[in-house]
Amino acid sequence: MYLENIKVKQFRNYTELDVALSKGINVFIGENAQGKTNLLEAVYVLGMAKSHRTSHDKELIQWGRNYAKIEGKVNKKSGTIPLELTISKKGKKAKANHIERKKLSQYVGLCNVVMFTPDDLQLVKGSPSLRRRFIDMEIGQIQPVYLHRLSQYQKVLEQRNALLKNADGSDRSVQSMLDILTAQMIELAADLVHRRLRFIRLLRDWAADIHQSITDGRERLSMDYRSSVGDVSEDMELSRIKEVYEKAFADVRKKEMERGLTLIGPHRDDLDLAVNDKNVQTYGSQGQQRTTALSLKLAEIELIADEVGEYPLLLLDDVLSELDDVRQTHLLSTFKERVQTIVTTTSVAGIDHEMIREARSYRVKNGEIVETVD
Repeated sequence: MYLENIKVKQFRNYTELDVALSKGINVFIGENAQGKTNLLEAVYVLGMAKSHRTSHDKELIQWGRNYAKIEGKVNKKSGTIPLELTISKKGKKAKANHIERKKLSQYVGLCNVVMFTPDDLQLVKGSPSLRRRFIDMEIGQIQPVYLHRLSQYQKVLEQRNALLKNADGSDRSVQSMLDILTAQMIELAADLVHRRLRFIRLLRDWAADIHQSITDGRERLSMDYRSSVGDVSEDMELSRIKEVYEKAFADVRKKEMERGLTLIGPHRDDLDLAVNDKNVQTYGSQGQQRTTALSLKLAEIELIADEVGEYPLLLLDDVLSELDDVRQTHLLSTFKERVQTIVTTTSVAGIDHEMIREARSYRVKNGEIVETVD
């Protein structure tokens, strides 16, 4: 799949913009704070119905305006689909083929995107929340219902934490409400973790091969899902995972009442990464950590293509200058002529890859974009 054009109105620093895109590599060049990242964010939001930079949608709306709109035509094997997303203070309205989708889970997945930013190099050595977000957003693209379930889980978690924070252990009504919320949490948590385990199994296979290729066979990447309840594995049925959670919540209940906080669940899980059987988060060199992060992102592209039958868009936000020649080559050459790629950079001078110099180029300045002809 590829995006034929991206059209925005009152989004970030863009009052109005309509850019036709090549289905190959598109490079947007400009100084910092001119709007390069905002453009990539618009493409990402069009596909995912949420930003990778902020959880506050109002920040996407141009200052002093009431709404922002993003439009684009995604070309797929099944045909061209016009997409439209409007963001206002009342919420988001999504349309596909000019028909409004009542639930965002009916919209997400129509245009698959993979974003790679300098922050993703922190995916390995950064906090567990970064790895959880990576897992959540990618499963959401191939299983949009996952995002709906995750949203439900987060709401129950908030309610449960609020109850625990002010709980009176002797109040029967409080205990009864806690039982209800715990039962809801077990149902949702087991479902989320069951889906995560399947995703990790698939991702591991792709990432291991890619990592081995980048390192010429010198390094072997492995990964394991680390659950806060400990005893879950990829071969478990959903019903068995529920049983594990039921026991875990019963065991930790007294401690949760004392702490006033939910102590277990998918929101506390992590992804363990190892290179040659050594934890790369703790013991890996910067080069190994970067190669691992790159392998995960490249594996993500292959996994999505395998699951949905088409390659996603690849968005590279000022990341090429952070990679050496070997990693640049793997990032760009692996998907040559198969993946539409949109790149931002302050200059192509520091990027040695010939494919960038042959790409369609645009100049970005003060919220305006002009295609360049060299």
